[in-house]
Amino acid sequence: MTTAPGWIIRPAEVTDLDQLVALEAATFNYSQIGRRSFRRLLKSPSAALHIALTSEQQLVGYSLLLSRSNSRNWRLYSLATLASTRGTGLGKALLQHAMNYARTQGAGSISLEVKTDNLAAIRLYEKFDFAVIDVLAGYYDEGSDGYRMRHTFPPA
Repeated sequence: MTTAPGWIIRPAEVTDLDQLVALEAATFNYSQIGRRSFRRLLKSPSAALHIALTSEQQLVGYSLLLSRSNSRNWRLYSLATLASTRGTGLGKALLQHAMNYARTQGAGSISLEVKTDNLAAIRLYEKFDFAVIDVLAGYYDEGSDGYRMRHTFPPA
C-alpha cells in the first residue's frame, strides 16, 4: 500500500468490483472493461490492478498492468481517474506507482496505447519519459487513431 497526498493506493480486491465498474463507465465511452473481465484480472497472476482511494474509501482511480512470463516488457493496459480528480496529480501518482511496481517486479520496459487526441495523457506520459514508438491507425473501437508509447527503465 502506498499513500500519496490525499489518496491511498493499494491492490484491488473483489470487494472493489462495483466501484471499479462504475469508474470505468464514468471514464470511458469506448473499450470498457466489464465486471467479468475485472473479476478475471483480479485473479490473474499476470495482472496488477491497483486502486486509489480517498480517506473516505471512495475509489477515484486505478491502474492496470499486464505482464507475460516470457517478456520483460510490461503493458500499462489502463489508467483511469474520476473526472473530478483531474488536475490534482492523481494520474501522476497512479502512473508513478505503476512504474515503481513494474520495476520492482523485474520489468525492463512498459508500453501503453493512448488516443492521439488525449493530449493531457500524452503529456503526462512524456513527463515520465515515454516516447511514441508507433502510430496505430484506426486502433480504437470507434475508429480513432492511437499511439503506442514505451518507457525503458535504465539498467539496474
